[in-house]
Amino acid sequence: MEVEGEPKPLVKSVLNLKLPPKIRVGRGFSLGELKEAGVTLIEAKRLGIRVDKMRKSVHPWNVEALKKLKEEKLKAKAKTEGPAKPSQ
Repeated sequence: MEVEGEPKPLVKSVLNLKLPPKIRVGRGFSLGELKEAGVTLIEAKRLGIRVDKMRKSVHPWNVEALKKLKEEKLKAKAKTEGPAKPSQ
């Protein structure tokens, strides 16, 4: 089940070498894209990001989407924690 607004991994689909490749939604982000975005595999699972371990390609648009998602999740987490309460 995918949450509305979550980025979807986009991959190139080459059906015929004579025609230009089509962009379609993939199964998940590649490990190389996670590494370039600074997201570990454990963080990806915790954030609910789909990972396709079979993919080897790294697309810049997927890396940017992962960076934005990571920033949004960290900001949302900081807002929910709120300021630290003084101890008495």
